[in-house]
Amino acid sequence: MAATTQIPIPVQQQSLLPSNPRRSRPLFDWEIIRRAIAESFVKLNPRTLIKNPVMFVVEAGAFLVTTFLMRDAIAGNGQIGFSFQVSLWLWFTVLFANFAEAMAEARGKAQADTLRKTKRDVIAKRIFGDGSVDLLPAAQLRSGDVVIAEAGDLIPGDGEVIDGIATIDESVITGESAPVIRESGGDRSAVTGGTKVLSDQIRIRITSNPGETFLDRMIALVEGAERQKTPNETALNILIAGLTLIFLLAVATLDPFATYAVVSAGSGSIPAIAVLVSLLVCLIPTTIGGLLSAIGIAGMDRVMQDNVLAMSGKAVEASGDIDTLLLDKTGTITLGNRQAVEFIALPGVEERELADAAQLSSLADETPEGRSIVILAKEKHGLRGREIGDREAQFIPFSAYTRMSGVNIGDRQLRKGATQALEHFVRRLGGFVPKEFAEWSDRISRLGGTPLGVADGPQLLGLIYLKDIVKGGMKDRIAQLRAMGIRSVMVTGDNPLTAAAIASEAGVDDFLAQATPADKLAYIKREQAEGRLVAMTGDGTNDAPALAQADVGLAMNTGTMAAKEAGNMVDLDSNPTKLIEIVAIGKQLLITRGALTTFSIANDVAKYFAIIPAMFMATYPALAKFNIMGLHTPQSAVLAAVIFNALIIIALVPLALRGVKYRPIGAASLLRRNILIYGIGGILVPFPGIWAIDQLLVLLHLA
Repeated sequence: MAATTQIPIPVQQQSLLPSNPRRSRPLFDWEIIRRAIAESFVKLNPRTLIKNPVMFVVEAGAFLVTTFLMRDAIAGNGQIGFSFQVSLWLWFTVLFANFAEAMAEARGKAQADTLRKTKRDVIAKRIFGDGSVDLLPAAQLRSGDVVIAEAGDLIPGDGEVIDGIATIDESVITGESAPVIRESGGDRSAVTGGTKVLSDQIRIRITSNPGETFLDRMIALVEGAERQKTPNETALNILIAGLTLIFLLAVATLDPFATYAVVSAGSGSIPAIAVLVSLLVCLIPTTIGGLLSAIGIAGMDRVMQDNVLAMSGKAVEASGDIDTLLLDKTGTITLGNRQAVEFIALPGVEERELADAAQLSSLADETPEGRSIVILAKEKHGLRGREIGDREAQFIPFSAYTRMSGVNIGDRQLRKGATQALEHFVRRLGGFVPKEFAEWSDRISRLGGTPLGVADGPQLLGLIYLKDIVKGGMKDRIAQLRAMGIRSVMVTGDNPLTAAAIASEAGVDDFLAQATPADKLAYIKREQAEGRLVAMTGDGTNDAPALAQADVGLAMNTGTMAAKEAGNMVDLDSNPTKLIEIVAIGKQLLITRGALTTFSIANDVAKYFAIIPAMFMATYPALAKFNIMGLHTPQSAVLAAVIFNALIIIALVPLALRGVKYRPIGAASLLRRNILIYGIGGILVPFPGIWAIDQLLVLLHLA
């Protein structure tokens, strides 16, 4: 065991954090392309490709054509140029599909490489019960160990602050250079391994073992190593696998039927293996089969670019189907701190006198509410904060028992606090409570504010109107949710009157007042029992049950470990309204998948008109009428269709990675748009494409 010493220990560690490791990379970065090209060949392994049934069939067809090509080449049988070109383009089809998936994965792996740079040896300062400290590598720490971290130190592992307060550089996680505060107790006690302490000193209880840290999970997730197919993606895989099997059986029967037809007619020719395989590849939904996995990976990547860590693709997809969104009032809908907006003096009291007393009683109050009172008195009455330390002032801190704070200056007892507490204070000193005091207090509460009484000894001076300030643009954002078909619900611990006023100002559809953890959980279960998908944001331990129950649980990175473990997403920026962006990304993922599926199935129609007439015109001359594109020869028609089938995959890679642009419109409008653009477009685009390739093949004497 290493020698022990007493703290503090002057150990300095260099910052290993990149300035902005999570910035969005360009879509076509050469390093990403190089990595994706290499990975495309690795993915040719049949044991890897069998996870994608469509492309596995294409690879099997390419292998079959290549085998017959080699046999004919060795035997010197006939023309092999056509078979060679078909074989080449079938392999290209598989490689292009692999490239699409590899491109999506490579973007995540590039991010993972940057994150992995932070996982270097860090020296931890483990504390024992007697106060001694053991220096050891962070990799040797275990859950439950207590360490100390000072200014300049890297935090050795994930944990909870159990003593002290410090500013932390979390740019390794968030990409933001602005430091954050972490302190013991409350909902901002969680720290992450690899981040750097900038000031002060904290004691941390480690909550993870080596290999199980938040950074380890981030690396695994962005690499795609833990990405599981979503239910929607699995269902679509089953559908296209079923279509592939049907067309495989159909094409397999064409050879005996063609043989029978040729023998019966006494003329014509039996389609070659290369032609049959080409028909199969063009019939099955190769476009969506090649892009499906890339769409899912890219969806998670887009969430990561918004600094949200999705624990699974299912969470991203579920966000696109959300029906109900629970938003915490404080810090989400409102700014999070009540602000003084008005002084209300009682009859016989000047407002300036009230403001003066309120400011004096707030000079030692470092809460946002206290500071806002000082500022309001200055702005409205020109009263500046005064130095009263030389007046033998005795500051009275706020107490949960008295529910008041203030200052004693000589014989004056200035107090501010809850109205009931002030009434009791005044009566105890022999004063009386005017009826206007209760009337104004009730009026402020009905308006959604918080009344704060002010007294100078036995005399009540009036009230301070504290108001939760709704964030700018919040009403518009709630309207966007409504346009998406999502019902917004504000969750708050306030009384129903206050909750109703804030809910009305913010424009939410409903609210849950005086909510306890059990109330939140019960509300989510009721919504789910009625067939709705529910999303929720939270950061505290008391939010953990509801986050775990919700279909999409967005935990704040500043929150407790319990909240982060319970949710299936973690917002690294700790911005609760981020869920609105996540919903849009989820919908974009679903729309992209639907659009490309529609396009894939639709563009097969044009390929039927290219290949089927070309295959059977010799045996059934009447089929020549279906050669509406005027393709030159059967060989050029088949080859043009196969080439187009391969090239369309690579052409759609940018759309699969970026996603179809989402607009908050209704389902009916979205369906019409999908059919018009990707359905009709999928039918029309292949006709000129195949015709142009046919013309080029003939011009170059390749068919």
